[in-house]
Amino acid sequence: MRNVLARVDVSTGKITYEQLPHEYRYLGGRGLIAKIAINEIDAHCDPMRHQNKLIIAPGLLGGYNIPSADRLSVGAKSPLTGGIKESNAGGTTGRALARLGIRAVVLEGKPATETLQILEVTADGCRLVSKPELKGLGIYATTARLREEYGAEISLMVIGPAGELGLRTACIANLDPEGRPTRVNGRGGLGAVMGSKGIKAVVVDARGAKSRGARGPRLTSAIKEYVDAIRSNPVTTTYREYGTAGNLALCNALGCLPIRNFSVGSTELADKIGGDRLRQIILERGGLPSHRCMPGCIIGCSNVYVDTEGREVVAPLEYETIGLLGSNCGVFDLDAIAQLNYLCNDVGVDTIEVGAALGVAMEAGLLDFGDWQGMYKVIEGIVRRELLSLVIGAGAVATGNVLNVSRVPAVKGQAMAAYDPRSLKGLGVTYATSPQGADHTAGITLRMNIDHLDPNIQVESSLRAQVRSAMVDTVGLCNFASAGLGPRLDILARLVEVVVGGAWSEGRLLELGKMVLLDEVRFNSTAGISQEGNDLPEFMRMEGLAPRDSRFDVRVEDLKRFAELLNKVC
Repeated sequence: MRNVLARVDVSTGKITYEQLPHEYRYLGGRGLIAKIAINEIDAHCDPMRHQNKLIIAPGLLGGYNIPSADRLSVGAKSPLTGGIKESNAGGTTGRALARLGIRAVVLEGKPATETLQILEVTADGCRLVSKPELKGLGIYATTARLREEYGAEISLMVIGPAGELGLRTACIANLDPEGRPTRVNGRGGLGAVMGSKGIKAVVVDARGAKSRGARGPRLTSAIKEYVDAIRSNPVTTTYREYGTAGNLALCNALGCLPIRNFSVGSTELADKIGGDRLRQIILERGGLPSHRCMPGCIIGCSNVYVDTEGREVVAPLEYETIGLLGSNCGVFDLDAIAQLNYLCNDVGVDTIEVGAALGVAMEAGLLDFGDWQGMYKVIEGIVRRELLSLVIGAGAVATGNVLNVSRVPAVKGQAMAAYDPRSLKGLGVTYATSPQGADHTAGITLRMNIDHLDPNIQVESSLRAQVRSAMVDTVGLCNFASAGLGPRLDILARLVEVVVGGAWSEGRLLELGKMVLLDEVRFNSTAGISQEGNDLPEFMRMEGLAPRDSRFDVRVEDLKRFAELLNKVC
């Protein structure tokens, strides 16, 4: 197979294969998801019914042995936001699908009766296999059973009990190179969509499949230039040594660290959970402070966190999880956060959304800030279908609605990541305007050399970040590899040109990102998500955030003109 779009109708069990349409040839990942969604998904549909489709797509550069360029995009109409959603993950699935020649797998329909199946994807094609014995199993146990049955070399996409229950915080886990199911398509409730299709796991067996193209001298030269540029950038070293947790000290200094349900932006306790402390603990206990989430990664921003006996707890422990399950809930103990992280992974829920929802529950007085054992019991209760647990599993906005809490840090139904937009206003613009909802990966401005408190410069900064992020997710590149390239998008353009053909430049790459964003805006507009509604929660405009008493004061009229302003970018 080569350049194949595989359709799996779970209603009938019918599986068909198509050559990727000519107009999609320069699309992968997020861009391909947006185009398929516009053309095939009824934007008004119930995300949990048969009209919705789950689209699984490696990036444009996937499968070519290009370091840090095998990311996987999964997308659908989100049950959390009601709009289009793409969630991006590392791991081995993207490379495996690309090597099999599959540009996208589209799960369609809905089983007529309650059933649980896995989808096998091999060089011989796709096959649905009934697996009722996997019902209710956590992600780790499911992974162990399937690796034992199919072999340790397979790639997997797995949902946990939360996905089977259709909870809107449900995620999809992929394997890292050592077989841990910890590289997660986390945002937007896409695990619930996969569960609605009756699919517990996707098993991808690419054994024997080779790189998508022979490595000729032009590709070898382009890869060398790309790798040299990334390795020479100091930001690469920072992420290798401290992982994403290295962002915590910077966020604390800027006053945008979420603390106690986004009520404070900085704390003296930050050192207890920051990148320095995380690295120190891991080294003292014999864990891995640097680890690769994908084969061939040249950054190694992941880690393996171990307990006091040197036993693995979770891999990785990342900034977003530390921020939302940690400081946002008043927890300043990395061992506690690691245990919460492991449990969320096993149940199959997004640590960002669940951490935000727990913060809202604490605001309502149902839990005390800092009560990590209480948090653990609530997350554990999802499997037992306990009421509060199911409310938390429905997300931050649902939790606020049920508990009558107005201070909910969310946009378009999705919880904010671990950056308070009153002090990081460019990301606030992204939260407000992105078709993806409050997702930091949609256009982060954290490391831009700008005044993050000046409301007059944030719109253009955010839009440029959003365009670049949409392009990067379409190409299949790791965001940190993109950061390592810095302004040298000409290097990436040469790489894309060698791999997919045609004439590419920095300008064409950015136009690709712009097109993807406009497609997503168009889908959301059809779904009834108007750009007129672009803004942050009212409390972020009204309440000053300590320590700077900062408020989100970017002009509402500029946020509402997102699509118009987007056309002027680049």
